[in-house]
Amino acid sequence: MRLYLASTSPARLQTLRAAGVEPVAIAPGVVEEAVVAAAEAEAGRALEAPEMVQLLAQAKAEAVVGAEVDGEPIDGFILGGDSAFLVGGRIHGKPHRPEVAKARWLEQNGSHGDLWSGHWLIDHRGGRVHGAVGRADVATVRFAALDEPEIDAYIASGEPLLVAGAFTVDSLGGPFIRRVEGDPSTVVGLSLSTLRDLVRELGADWPAFWNRR
Repeated sequence: MRLYLASTSPARLQTLRAAGVEPVAIAPGVVEEAVVAAAEAEAGRALEAPEMVQLLAQAKAEAVVGAEVDGEPIDGFILGGDSAFLVGGRIHGKPHRPEVAKARWLEQNGSHGDLWSGHWLIDHRGGRVHGAVGRADVATVRFAALDEPEIDAYIASGEPLLVAGAFTVDSLGGPFIRRVEGDPSTVVGLSLSTLRDLVRELGADWPAFWNRR
């Protein structure tokens, strides 16, 4: 069984590989800000964190429906995912700029926040859509108390700039995290236990996706 990952996230790709799945990665080409803005305009309010990540996960998965890989239609399951960090009642996505990353670290330093990850899985076996399911999950992240030179060094590495919440759990940021409450893989943007549940809801078995030694 093939899994098509509608994401360019190296962390999601590595998480799947570590779990024995080599997905076919496809860039979804979704303009996230525009999708969220349109949804908020329609709702007349700001989206909550779980709503936002679920909306974007679905948008990414649906964006690659009908795509071809090496001239062949998609035959398998399509997974879209998105993440956001909620701290102090505010949603923190990717900071992009060093000054934004530092401000966020000064706020969350020695404290905690909730990392929300959205999942949308489309059954596209045989080259057509048979169904879709999704779910957003959360894990609470508790941070160590860093001194300012540590924060500056971490930001200078560039790693925090392109990840939700300005931190990682599986790379340079790992030593700065005291504890994760919930599925640890949720923090890298993909809850493996949730993905297994979604696969089973669509009538497939998780071991059928194992294609790596």
